Amino acid sequence: MGIIQTLSIKGFKSIQKMGSFLLSDLNVLIGANGSGKSNFVAYFRMLHELVEQRLQVWTSKQGGADRILTFGVKETARIESSIRFGANGYDIVLEPTPEGGFTFSKEAIYFDRSMWQEIGTGHKESRLKKEAESGKSSEIAAYCYNLISHWKVFHFHDTSDTSGVKRLGSLHDNEYLRPDASNLAAFLYRMATEHPDNYQQIRKTIRLAIPFFDDFVLKPQKLPTEEQQIRLLWRQKDSDYILWPSQLSDGSIRFICLATALLQPLPPSTIIIDEPELGLHPYAITLLGSLLRSSSERMQIIVSTQSVPLVNEFSIDDLVVVEREQGATVFKRLAEKDFAIWLEEYSVGELWEKNILGGRPRK
Repeated sequence: MGIIQTLSIKGFKSIQKMGSFLLSDLNVLIGANGSGKSNFVAYFRMLHELVEQRLQVWTSKQGGADRILTFGVKETARIESSIRFGANGYDIVLEPTPEGGFTFSKEAIYFDRSMWQEIGTGHKESRLKKEAESGKSSEIAAYCYNLISHWKVFHFHDTSDTSGVKRLGSLHDNEYLRPDASNLAAFLYRMATEHPDNYQQIRKTIRLAIPFFDDFVLKPQKLPTEEQQIRLLWRQKDSDYILWPSQLSDGSIRFICLATALLQPLPPSTIIIDEPELGLHPYAITLLGSLLRSSSERMQIIVSTQSVPLVNEFSIDDLVVVEREQGATVFKRLAEKDFAIWLEEYSVGELWEKNILGGRPRK
């Protein structure tokens, strides 16, 4: 599985310089508000848009290159990034344009740690996808593109009445779980049909966090346009009355989304989840910690959190401490053996709360 082994980022938002940082199967980012955890997550969103040839649109939505480069274009001349996964790798260098966008001054792919091929310079949208489809040295390009394009950043914060997860959606939109779970009903329907064992595992896990939950009621509806649509309906234990998604709490819906993302049968090699603990009951947070640990055996997980109870579910070796130094974000790994004496009396979360591990607000 092509998980990210090392990652370097320079000049992206508050990340002025992160050089060849080692990532493991499970990476739990902890840090104060404003430390840069969200910017790290945003990097992966940018990368996804970049390889799908939507970099300029994404940049425009961010307010232009000046808002993305560390301390603005007067302080930072470019964004540089290098990713290594397995024997392969992908490098980019982006320079701002007068119009507020970016242009590639370098785009290259690597194989076997030593062979590399530049796939262009001076272009405004990535050539990785076209290179992957061209048939010219396409194996390396296809491998890199397929991995990066399938990495998913999940963000399940919107559970309002108008959120996609609560609305009617197309049944055929079920190939993968969308970042906001707006196609959750269609995705679960496909799982129930094609991967019933995984579906039942999700159902049982949900019942641990939501004891009154029995099962989903996933019934496609045919519209006059002949398109089939589906909604996330459900029922309680000992009842055949069908309930609407609005009759679940926000925390319950978020846990359902998390369980589905982490227990899906064919997961991406890497998933990134931003503050998954939002709105969850303490017991659900404990279950989430267990889910994250077990799921990291099937996929690489990067998760940012501000929850002490969730941090308690991990070892110090799993943590990435995120802090600000001289206005820029820095990332630090800790070794559990260095805190052995402290761990005799305190949990990992308590050590973080006491600022023994770092990653807390500074005066």
